[in-house]
This record gives sequence, structure tokens and C-alpha cells, in this order.
Amino acid sequence: MAQYTIKELEHLSGIKAHTIRIWEQRYNILNPKRTDTNIRYYDDADLKSLLNISVLNERGFKISKIAQMEPQQILNKVSQLCDAPCESSHHISILVSAMVDMDEAKFEKQLSTATLQLGLHQTMEQVVYPFLHKIGILWQTDNITPAHEHFVSNLIRQKLIVAIDGQVLRRKEESPTYLLYLPEGELHELVLLYMNYILRANNQHVVYLGQNLPFKDLELTYEQFQAEYICTVLTCQPERDQVQSYLNNLSQRFPESTIYVCGYQSQQDSLVFPENVKRLSSMQDLLDKLK
Repeated sequence: MAQYTIKELEHLSGIKAHTIRIWEQRYNILNPKRTDTNIRYYDDADLKSLLNISVLNERGFKISKIAQMEPQQILNKVSQLCDAPCESSHHISILVSAMVDMDEAKFEKQLSTATLQLGLHQTMEQVVYPFLHKIGILWQTDNITPAHEHFVSNLIRQKLIVAIDGQVLRRKEESPTYLLYLPEGELHELVLLYMNYILRANNQHVVYLGQNLPFKDLELTYEQFQAEYICTVLTCQPERDQVQSYLNNLSQRFPESTIYVCGYQSQQDSLVFPENVKRLSSMQDLLDKLK
């Protein structure tokens, strides 16, 4: 069972730690436990309870009224709200709760609801990215396992693949070619899939090579297509101290192409980007360049 500090509950629920303490004292909404050394902590049940309470509170329910409700009443009310138009934070709270329980049906329903209400682009920007940020907090504090990460990543990946499969290609003959790939050893594909979706939605020609691509295969594909743009995401690979040399190698090997790079490893302040290598801080950067 995971253990959370009150600060971690604040990050995950969006409710200030000070407010959580007041709610505890006045309404007894949570019952923190204590370690053998008398340090307060919260468990998965506390997290899910607070997430549900935050959903109702954001939708206008007063905390005094919520405190009088039975746990099943709260669950029923949250379930009713799942299908109603709502703020992004509501979707995120439900997704976190579904992930903790590894409840595929609940996760899929909420992700689909968000997509229907907001569209895929806004769902990714307003719901999925902030949700993944919260997962990062859980990961850093050892409150989720690799299984949790794989569970949600694969469900989001499926959603993106279905969306891409449903796109009608209207590529113009003069459209440039974008070559998308992940370096050898890199398996975090969500951002690359989303990039693929955006480019296709903007009627660009995309050659999608996916994850874990050896550099020699990238060279062979480039020789065939002479892509004007090469896009990649550096999340875990190459290693941090090898990123600069990797960027230099890309620049030298493909001097006629513009190379777009994003991902955690590319955000280092110490990196010097060659002239034809451009860092994307967000997917909005790519959309701006397309415009």
C-alpha cells in the first residue's frame, strides 16, 4: 500500500495542504495514519477519497454538504458527473483514481468522455499531459509501480492509434516529408504518436518509424525519402551525458534537414543546438511552426 505525505496529496488533488488540514479538523473527511516514528501519512483510500471530494467541490458542492454524504453517495455523484461537461481537473482526478485501482473500464470511459467533450488535441494538452505530470510525482515518491505506468501508457497509446487510424489523409503533393522515430533503446512513444497525429491532421506527409530505431536504419530511410524534417523524442535515450554528441551527429549526418527534438533529455540548459536542430518545448511549438 502506498504512503503519501500531505504535500503529495496537495500536488495530486490540487487542494492546498492547509485546506486539507482544515477539512480534517472540521469535517473529519480523512483519517491519516502514523508510522512507528509518529509521522503522519495517507494511503490509497485517502487519496481516492480526496480526489472524489475535489471533483464534487470543483462542481459547486460545499465541503460541509460533502462531509455529510456516505462514501457510496459520493461515488454515485461523481459517477453521474463523469458524463457531464466539466473542467479538465475533473477528468484528471478521475484518471488518477482509475490508475491507482488499475480500473481499465473507468480509465477508458473518462478518457473517451474527455475526448468527446474537448477533442483529441485539447484532451492531450489539458488532460493527458497534466495527468502524466501527476504520474511523475507518484513515480518520484515510489507510490506507483512500473505496472501502473505501463497500464495507463498503453491505454493512452491505444486511444492515439485509433485516432490516427481514423484520420482521412489529404496530403498535398507539395507537402514536405516528416520522418518520425525514437532512438535505439527509447520506448516512450506517446509524444511521438501525438506528433504523428498532429502532422497528419495538418495534411503533412509522415513516415512513421516508431520506437527503438537503430541509427543505420534512420540513415537508410532518409536516403529513400530525403525528408525535409526529422522529428524525435529523447525521454530516456541517449544517456544524459551523450545527448550533445547525439544532436551533433544528427546535424552532421542530415545537414539538409530541419531536425525537431523534444522530450526530457532535450531540455537540459547546458545543451548547444546546431543550426539545423530545433528544440520543441511543447507540441504547441510544432503547431506554431506548421502555421
